[in-house]
Amino acid sequence: MRYIVLAPLAALFLAACQPAAESGPEAAAPVQSAASEPAAAAPAPEEPAASAPAEKPDQPSLIVETIDHGTFDLSAQRGQWVVVNFWATWCAPCLKEIPDLNSLDAEHENVRVVGLAYEEITAEAMRAFYSEKVKPEYPVAIVDVYKPPADFDTPRGLPFTVLIDPAGKVAHKFLGPVTSKDILEKIAAVSPAA
Repeated sequence: MRYIVLAPLAALFLAACQPAAESGPEAAAPVQSAASEPAAAAPAPEEPAASAPAEKPDQPSLIVETIDHGTFDLSAQRGQWVVVNFWATWCAPCLKEIPDLNSLDAEHENVRVVGLAYEEITAEAMRAFYSEKVKPEYPVAIVDVYKPPADFDTPRGLPFTVLIDPAGKVAHKFLGPVTSKDILEKIAAVSPAA
């Protein structure tokens, strides 16, 4: 019963992040010009502008400073599958994924995992969380919830996982909990037959 109540609250919380992201500089400009134009004219230009950033590159770029593993550069991972996992310390399904993702990263030489902590937290607080709960053994970076990595979709829920193929292209997106079995099955399904 508790999870039934918490799930909609978590969804509302994440939905609340979207308007904040859209209220940045791009969204502010049309609002300012709306004061000098008729009210009906302002929303029409704003809607196409809001949907234009939805187009993401086939080969996303990602360079982030991780908490304990230095700089992670997605382009340096060419030739390997990369699992980009958006998560948060308050997200129970995210925490449940960590031991399995640790194993996936450690046991498969052709698969790398990187965690993107999608929350407002300091590196010190994250390290304290590691000692109290569960520690990802793969690189983890803290990303700004108001300015997430530009080449990736803004998470509409957590966990959100993006599978990148060895050529650096997005192979699949998983919204919600994912297992290493799910990831390996997807890799097998989209890999060219040998």
